[in-house]
Amino acid sequence: MLRELLLPLVKYFSPFNIFRYLTFRSVYAAVSALLLVFLLGPLVIKKLKILKFGQSVRLDGPESHLVKSGTPTMGGVLIVVSVAVSVILWQDVRNPLTWIALFALLGFKIKKKNSDGLSAGKKLVLQFLVSGVVAVGLYLTGGENATKLYIPFFKNHILDLGIFWIPLAMIYVTAWSNAVNITDGLDGLATGLIIMALLAFSILTYVSGRADWSAYLQIPYIRGAGELTVFNLALLGACTGFLWFNSHPAEVFMGDSGSLALGGVLAVLSLIVKKEVLLLLIGGVFVMELGSVMLQILYFKATKGKRLFKMAPLHHHFELSGLKETKVVVRFWILGGLFALLALSTLKIQ
Repeated sequence: MLRELLLPLVKYFSPFNIFRYLTFRSVYAAVSALLLVFLLGPLVIKKLKILKFGQSVRLDGPESHLVKSGTPTMGGVLIVVSVAVSVILWQDVRNPLTWIALFALLGFKIKKKNSDGLSAGKKLVLQFLVSGVVAVGLYLTGGENATKLYIPFFKNHILDLGIFWIPLAMIYVTAWSNAVNITDGLDGLATGLIIMALLAFSILTYVSGRADWSAYLQIPYIRGAGELTVFNLALLGACTGFLWFNSHPAEVFMGDSGSLALGGVLAVLSLIVKKEVLLLLIGGVFVMELGSVMLQILYFKATKGKRLFKMAPLHHHFELSGLKETKVVVRFWILGGLFALLALSTLKIQ
């Protein structure tokens, strides 16, 4: 919005020309979102306490988690609102991709008016509805690359899925939404991993939106994808600010309103820049977490009651094995950073 308001005034005040530059707007989108979280954070936490939106702790989980009971949840609202304000201020409002990403972020902010939350079935239905709207939007605006599947290490697309891309995209986005939701079980864990992934995607969207760089790296050129860097850095700034309050011992938890939205947005970003397969590496820790839950269920049914892990998802297994919560979180962050770096290294291995 600021770009559209101030650029026409360049002839009167030449410094306004700086709003033309994507890098400037991206950096200040991050700063704006970060400051908004810092300013609104204490107020939101206080309000959540008054409304008694407290965390419910699993009784079969690590004993150290019992002290978390009653800690305000639904803190993801703080991230979503800060990002929405920042992106609207700093984006090029004519770009449809940023609006689709913003819709996904707001649409996956699934919650109920009371602290009990929605049932798993209702939550899944809403996720598929939002995923469907996003998938159709990308199908209609994505151009010739929209339905193509690209694999790292290959220069050209492997398969054009056509109209079947839409239901597959819906399943894909919903799966990632739940993967991040499952990971959000320790103080700062999901927030820190999202930050790692967003750093990688900020680079991917920037180079994918430039014809010269995408040609040099031999990756698909996606018209308008560069503008998503504004969105990515706004989200990165908001998550960094949220980590201030969410780090151990957490003053507020992200809750479904944040984790479902962030997971869905990661998937949407990967669909736009055709890095669906690469996201499996960028979000490797999320894959491990979701995979541990699936393996636990399958093993439990196959062995009629035995457990593969002491507890799923995987972070709880390590806690019950004797590692402190902060140790598990930092080590998973390190893994998340390593996965992001490995994913970016594939850009030169084409």
